[in-house]
Amino acid sequence: MFFHIVLERNMQLHPRYFGRNLRDNLVSKLMKDVEGTCSGRHGFVVAVTGIENIGKGLIRDGTGFVTFPVKYQCVVFRPFKGEILEAVVTMVNKMGFFAEAGPVQIFVSNHLIPDDMEFQSGDMPNYTTSDGSVKIQKDSEVRLKIIGTRVDATEIFCIGTIKDDFLGVINDPTTV
Repeated sequence: MFFHIVLERNMQLHPRYFGRNLRDNLVSKLMKDVEGTCSGRHGFVVAVTGIENIGKGLIRDGTGFVTFPVKYQCVVFRPFKGEILEAVVTMVNKMGFFAEAGPVQIFVSNHLIPDDMEFQSGDMPNYTTSDGSVKIQKDSEVRLKIIGTRVDATEIFCIGTIKDDFLGVINDPTTV
C-alpha cells in the first residue's frame, strides 16, 4: 500500500556546494540519497514530493562539511499481510515462483498454487493447468495475496498465494 508521510533526515553537504544554489543542491542530494531506498519501519521510498523545512546548518569540526536537518514529504510503499497485489513473475522453479510488485519480491510456494496446476520443466519452466488453458511462466502477470511479510533493516520479503478466489494469472505473455 502507498502512503504519503513526512520524514526527517540529517544531510551532510560539502562546502563546494555552498552558494546561491545551496537549497537546490541539498534537495537534489536528498532525492539521490533517499529515493529507491528501503527502511523496515516505513517501507520503500518511491518519491520525494516536497520539502517542509530545512533547518540551520551545523559545521562539522575539522572537515568543513555542514549538517542540515531536512524535513520532507515522500510517498512510500509498504506491503501488508492480506493485501492483494498485481505482480510480474520473474522466476519459476519446482518449489514455486518469484514475482515482483515494484521493489518488493514475493515468493509463492507450490503449496500455495491451485492443486490443478502442475510444474512443467524444460527450456521455459512453468505451472500449467491440466487442460493447458492457464500458464504461469516468466513475465506472466499474476494477482496474488500476501500472506506473510518479513521486515529487515533495509529489505522487505513477502510470501504470497494464488490459491483463492479471483487470484491467478491476469495476463499471459504467450497469448499477446
